[in-house]
Amino acid sequence: MSFNYLRWSQVAYAGERTSPKDGVTPNAGSWPLFYFSRDQRGFLTPEGDPFDVPVADPNHIPFEQELQAVHSALANADRRGVALAEYYGTGVPTKQWTPVADRLIDTYGVTPVEAARILAVLHQALQDTMVVVWAEKYKWDVARPNQYDQELRTLLCTPRFPAYPSGHSALSGCAEEILSYFFPGERRPLHQVAEDNALSRLIAGVHFPADNTEGLKLGRTMGHFIVQQLHEDTDAEGRPVDRRFHENLQADIFPRRYEQFIPFEFPKRCSSLVETKSGPEKEKNEEVAKPKLYI
Repeated sequence: MSFNYLRWSQVAYAGERTSPKDGVTPNAGSWPLFYFSRDQRGFLTPEGDPFDVPVADPNHIPFEQELQAVHSALANADRRGVALAEYYGTGVPTKQWTPVADRLIDTYGVTPVEAARILAVLHQALQDTMVVVWAEKYKWDVARPNQYDQELRTLLCTPRFPAYPSGHSALSGCAEEILSYFFPGERRPLHQVAEDNALSRLIAGVHFPADNTEGLKLGRTMGHFIVQQLHEDTDAEGRPVDRRFHENLQADIFPRRYEQFIPFEFPKRCSSLVETKSGPEKEKNEEVAKPKLYI
């Protein structure tokens, strides 16, 4: 395989002296799957057909131009942008989606068994998505923005694994599809949460735009295939298992002032260059407007 871009495994992060040797869970792409599967050809859809992973060959992505977008996002990040980046970049990617599911379950009065199924389907789908993402990450080995620019100071600490595609974005695209299946009346705000999550990675300076757009596409595609399988699930009397909530009760799924639903102490240590906050925690404690729908 030829590479027309910088490789994550061969270039140091800004502020470091050697290329990363501590990649996180590099073999996760080989882990067992729930809805998808694999054979000698690669990944398979829930119906057993070959899954053509829908991400562009990064050899055709102009990462030097994409770096300009990263610089612009960091330079122009306002208070809401910083809050967005810190909120979705705090903890693992599932951290902000599990509370969304819980709030939907509470808002719509879902029964205990239905709630268990929704959470099981959601997290099984997310696990499948992350397995495919990790396989793609270590296959393509795409460098991070702070490897292209050795003076780049990111808003958040850059994760210790390849950039392409974005795990946050792929997981968000899948979560959007799965939760929109159960709660179609909430599709619009769920789409906004997914878009915000992906955008946050660009604002933080840890991903290129293409990492996010391709990640969203991958996650949504996988979610679509899983939803097709869910439509076929029936009970002993041949009726659909899932009750779908088509009304729109406007569940409160957006974070208030970008405060975590579950508190989390963000790691303070980072070996790569990170932007030093100015002022009172970049006005973090000031009132931050509730996210608006932009679609």
